Amino acid sequence: MQPNHKYLSLDSARRLVSGTSRKTRIISATALFLTACAFGAIGVAPLAPDASDLPVNTIEQQLALPNLAQQIAALEQSAPQYFMREEKVRAGDTLATLLGRLGINDAAAVNFIQSDSTARSVLQLHAGKRVQVQTADDGRLQWLRTQVASGRDSPARNLLIARNGNNFKAAEETAAVEMRVEMRSGRINSSLFAATDSADIPDPIASQMVDMFSTDIDFASDLRKGDRFNVIYETYWQNGELVRTGRVLAGEFVNDGTTYQSVWFQEPGSKQGGGYYGFDGKSLKKAFLKSPLEFSRISSGFSMRKHPILGQWKQHKGVDFAAPTGTPIRASGDGVLDFVGTQNGYGNFIVIKHWSNYSTAYGHMSRFAPGMHKGSKVSQGDVIGYVGATGWATGPHLHYEFRVSNEALDPMSVNVPNAQPMTAAQLQQFRKVTGDIMHRFALLRQQDNPVKLALAR
Repeated sequence: MQPNHKYLSLDSARRLVSGTSRKTRIISATALFLTACAFGAIGVAPLAPDASDLPVNTIEQQLALPNLAQQIAALEQSAPQYFMREEKVRAGDTLATLLGRLGINDAAAVNFIQSDSTARSVLQLHAGKRVQVQTADDGRLQWLRTQVASGRDSPARNLLIARNGNNFKAAEETAAVEMRVEMRSGRINSSLFAATDSADIPDPIASQMVDMFSTDIDFASDLRKGDRFNVIYETYWQNGELVRTGRVLAGEFVNDGTTYQSVWFQEPGSKQGGGYYGFDGKSLKKAFLKSPLEFSRISSGFSMRKHPILGQWKQHKGVDFAAPTGTPIRASGDGVLDFVGTQNGYGNFIVIKHWSNYSTAYGHMSRFAPGMHKGSKVSQGDVIGYVGATGWATGPHLHYEFRVSNEALDPMSVNVPNAQPMTAAQLQQFRKVTGDIMHRFALLRQQDNPVKLALAR
């Protein structure tokens, strides 16, 4: 009879119980070991001491109080105390009010500033100019420093007034300035100057913009609401303060849908100066001015006339511009002085030889400008002399001639050419300049149109 497998033998049961007991003992030992480790960790963890149980030690020390009388006496015997102050000139300031805000109480300094020709520049400071001073504790001036006005093409200067014993000394020195290139854009809502004010563009820069585009745009009647402009220009700074503006380097004006562009270019090393050009390299200025005088009237034209002195009828081969004696005479174009001196009825006379076969002549000057001699180079607009009545003249005026191949032509009717075109080498340099300018204009256009900028990204 086969055994029933549902029932275990005695040996099999023992072996089963023995295996189960061994597993139980291993698990129990492991649990006991982990419990012991946990209690051990708790036992070694440090406990923070109670602050009330810490020992407290009291230390006492005698300190000697300072002798105030001795300190005051030492200060009185030490070097004098000086104070520095800075103020900005305000509209309506007088010398007394300005010095008062600066803490200056010094009659000798006031007298010196009012009487010295150099120090008197302080009286001509414009509102907003900074003035720095150092004074003694009694208000006596030790030194005063400020910037004095300078033109667009002249270097910035500092004025220093310094005490020298009981006297003062004033001197001007060239200031170290930092040149920056600034870019601005604007939109016309009413007028150009209102738009430039909104764009924080200085007035001298706005005036240059008018000069740049005046041959294409009548700023009194041609402007339209919504017209846009971009301008890149120089500024000069000293110690974080704007000293002066410089030249407009490039301008772009969109008037009634038409875009006008201009960029300043001067060939490196050139002594003739630069000028404004379109991006195609063509000069935007005429080679010659219509009139060498800024403000004048024509007193005698290019025609047959009865000579006022000789009494004979003869051809008047020039144009006479009536103006007061001493009125500045400008070179009508770039060129080289071919004659400087006195010549017959012309009196004090200058002839300028220009490019190609062009020349201009200027007569009856009262005197020549400094530095004028044969061979000197001049640029369009340079002052070469002053109106007078030398030679055969009945009154102060300028006799002006425009010559082509030494033949006098009427400057009021002749078709005045543009300036001399660029050479191949100049054009290569010009392309480098315009490449940078076009990149800057692209940035300004993106700034003016934020929607387009967002799409471009």
